[in-house]
Amino acid sequence: MKEKLELLARSMDGEFYTDETTRVLYATDASAYSEMPLAVAIPFSVADLKHLINFADREGTSLIPRTAGTSLAGQVVGSGIVVDVSRHFNKILELNTTERWVKVQPGVVRDELNSYLKSAGLFFGPETSTANRAMIGGMVGNNSCGSNSIVYKSTREHTLEITAILSDGSEATFKPLNFDDFIAKGEGKTLEASLYRSIRAILGDYKNQQEIRKEFPKPSVERRNTGYAIDILLDSAPFTAGGEDFNFCKLIAGSEGTLAFITEIKLNLEPLPPEHSGLLCVHFNTLEEALKANLVALKYKPNAVELIDHYILECTRDNIEQRENNFFVQGDPQALLVIEYARDSQDEVKEIAKKVEAELRELGLGYHFPLLFGSDTKKIWSLRKAGLGLLSNLPGDEKAVPVIEDTAVDVQDLPAYIRDFNEILSKHGLYSVHYAHAGSGELHLRPILNLKSEAGNKMFRTIAEEIAALVKKYKGSLSGEHGDGRLRGEFIEQMIGSKNYALLKEVKHTWDPKQIFNPGKIIDTPPMDTMLRYTPGQKDFTFKTVFRYAGQNMLQHVEQCNGSGDCRKSHLAGGTMCPSYMATHDEKDTTRARANILRTFLTHSNQINKFDHTEIKEVLDLCLSCKGCKSECPSNVDMAKLKAEFLQHYQDANGIPFRSRLIANFSRIAALGSVIPSLYNWTMTSPFLSGMVKKLAGFAPQRSMPEMYHVTLKNWFKKHQRDPKHPKDTSRKVYLFCDEFTNYQDTEIGIKAILLLEALGYEVIIPTHLESGRASISKGLLRKAKKIAQHNVWCLSNLITDETPLVGIEPSTILTFRDEYPDLVNNEQLEAAQKLSANVFLIDEFLAKEIRKGNILKSQFTTASKSIKLHGHCQQKAFNALGATEQILSFPENYTVQTIPSGCCGMAGSFGYEKEHYDLSMQIAELVLFPDVRKQTEEITIAATGTSCRHQIKDGTARKALHPVEILFSALVSS
Repeated sequence: MKEKLELLARSMDGEFYTDETTRVLYATDASAYSEMPLAVAIPFSVADLKHLINFADREGTSLIPRTAGTSLAGQVVGSGIVVDVSRHFNKILELNTTERWVKVQPGVVRDELNSYLKSAGLFFGPETSTANRAMIGGMVGNNSCGSNSIVYKSTREHTLEITAILSDGSEATFKPLNFDDFIAKGEGKTLEASLYRSIRAILGDYKNQQEIRKEFPKPSVERRNTGYAIDILLDSAPFTAGGEDFNFCKLIAGSEGTLAFITEIKLNLEPLPPEHSGLLCVHFNTLEEALKANLVALKYKPNAVELIDHYILECTRDNIEQRENNFFVQGDPQALLVIEYARDSQDEVKEIAKKVEAELRELGLGYHFPLLFGSDTKKIWSLRKAGLGLLSNLPGDEKAVPVIEDTAVDVQDLPAYIRDFNEILSKHGLYSVHYAHAGSGELHLRPILNLKSEAGNKMFRTIAEEIAALVKKYKGSLSGEHGDGRLRGEFIEQMIGSKNYALLKEVKHTWDPKQIFNPGKIIDTPPMDTMLRYTPGQKDFTFKTVFRYAGQNMLQHVEQCNGSGDCRKSHLAGGTMCPSYMATHDEKDTTRARANILRTFLTHSNQINKFDHTEIKEVLDLCLSCKGCKSECPSNVDMAKLKAEFLQHYQDANGIPFRSRLIANFSRIAALGSVIPSLYNWTMTSPFLSGMVKKLAGFAPQRSMPEMYHVTLKNWFKKHQRDPKHPKDTSRKVYLFCDEFTNYQDTEIGIKAILLLEALGYEVIIPTHLESGRASISKGLLRKAKKIAQHNVWCLSNLITDETPLVGIEPSTILTFRDEYPDLVNNEQLEAAQKLSANVFLIDEFLAKEIRKGNILKSQFTTASKSIKLHGHCQQKAFNALGATEQILSFPENYTVQTIPSGCCGMAGSFGYEKEHYDLSMQIAELVLFPDVRKQTEEITIAATGTSCRHQIKDGTARKALHPVEILFSALVSS
């Protein structure tokens, strides 16, 4: 087979991989399943797809279509060839605004499609919680819907035409057909003709019609994806009088790639929704109250009714990004209903919300009824959409498991169904998370299980079996929107009866007789508790790590990644995570891939040092340690921390590279250079000498090197302290952390920071301390960083208090106190490190805090006008601290600030200097940052908080970016 796969690879224009690393990365999705594929193909063209289909036919293997890989039921997990169409099949092909349709390839991202359509006043309605990375092909395959399905239904209702390659390699286009066209399509000897003849025979049989209508879910259950949608096809003409024209797209939607390989999709579009929408966020003391209130809310025609239970709210408290989004929560509700009403005016929304509140109060339902508009609504939807990932934050091995999370019933049956559901769980001593689509009769219900244990593994099946019986009792759908896959396929026969199940098998056999397309999903599914990601009896992780992982070990932190793929969003979606993926669009460069490779080897490696694998090193190589995942990943997977940990142990086995030693010892080299800074600068700017240094160090020849200031900040400050004008013994003291970059290179910024603070009435003290250790952490020299952290905590913990805080200028260094130090120091220093971290601030944060206290006045600054464009440092954004920078820069009366919607600048400390990373570094910056900076006139001031960011902007745009303290210093009235 190896030789045959090599021949196949050579016949394709796209990429083809058989290496173990790539196969590991594609072995799982966002489900509980994992299975090594035979190979991974990334086709470039339809011709490539036909090559793959012919190969699978000839060699008896299978193809697994895949887009973003966010399936929750194992739809894209299998032993065949995974075919990833996300990279090359991502074009918007045609838009017709008059007839309101668009034609796309399957790899087009839903939110990016809507961004493209917005100027035409149109949009594609169905919206999944993964909409910023979910692709149209996957949405068709799963028949996705989302929170607004009350109004916009599912993807099936919006799919007009599908062009696909059939299992014999022929192409076909499926679209609405009148009776004559439907009959005509069945004529001939082609595979396409046989599809029409077969379905005509199946659905034209009266006994089959009776059986389908008797056993399939109630038609009133709008979210129903149980098996193939022959019940939906039965409702169309010619089988039901007055029905819509027959369209095989209704069958293909929800078929999970098991019938044909989609290449083009024509979608119906909707006019943009009303301009004004508001969220009525009703608080309840019990879940039962919320479900009763749901029926009241629906009477007033909402766009969405979403439930968030107290488990989700508890998870938000430990999530850096989402705890900012639960600002509206009052008290300790057991459940919230987020009810969206969209109308032509805000007054109309307020009027409806008033009526809903009045009726709920009259019924004694709910205790708090905030109505939110504008930017606040985005925060709440962000919190709701993060629900899935937040559930992975549970420490330890017990997780909220996707097993019966997709059941849907008639919305009128929902209160009784949930009551019965919870009684089943209670009987087993379990509890469940409840959230999502109350308005559509579907809650995402996840019991807390430990799949690594025998008991948890057994309960996985027991719960699935018992809930399947309960769903059947209510004539609901076991799959509402997440699909059957290999999780629920086993129960389809139980849900629709043996006769109907035989009809589904007949459909599959007609379309795909040789099981080429995604076998083992929907039909002939293996037992739902096989090929799980975690297996009972799995050995505990006992490897000693340098970092502390609060409440868990390193492997458990890795396992917080559930595969939801938030790291696959593009730069158009905003945010920082994941900069390398945003540039390459390669699965290997996602945070998810890095977690998958770590989990696989830490679980299955036979090495004594489980980190000693080049495969891990290769996948982690392009992690910029930007910390975006620490806040933007709903599961809070801190890949920068994990990478540093990995590097330490990998280097234990393989040695520390010369360049890593060089970078980690930056402070020592800078100290030597500062003795004769002119000599150092001449060396670094001389084309010949600088070229030699870069070649020796492994730096990119195109990259400029930072120069030394003529005096260090510490030496300047010693002299400054002897100045009679230097304020001493004022009532307001602040300690300044003199980081290694500010001390040697950005000294002028440090000087202006000190003079700014003094002008504002603060006595500045530079205490005794070591460097931050940031360079050592980034290069995996964690034991060295640990010693630095412990020394700095020892030096500073008794000095720093709420009244005498420690402030820093460079985000990457000062934030080590808040981020890494508490996880590095010994146990006896942990309390001191935590107490210290609470009183450590970026200078931006400190100034913003003092402004709010009234200690800094507008009268101290100029009233002249200035426009500023701000780029924020990644680690600052990860701690939600960029708002402070925006506040202080806009504090002078006529200063305006606009934040550039950039993610990472691409420099990331030493990353952008390294020759093998230079091109990617610049590619990342070209996504948003560089184009935005280049558009600005010279009158616009460019601001950037990070030293690396300023260097990157200078190299890429020839513009000088200023630190915010430089701008504020210049704005002082007295300066």
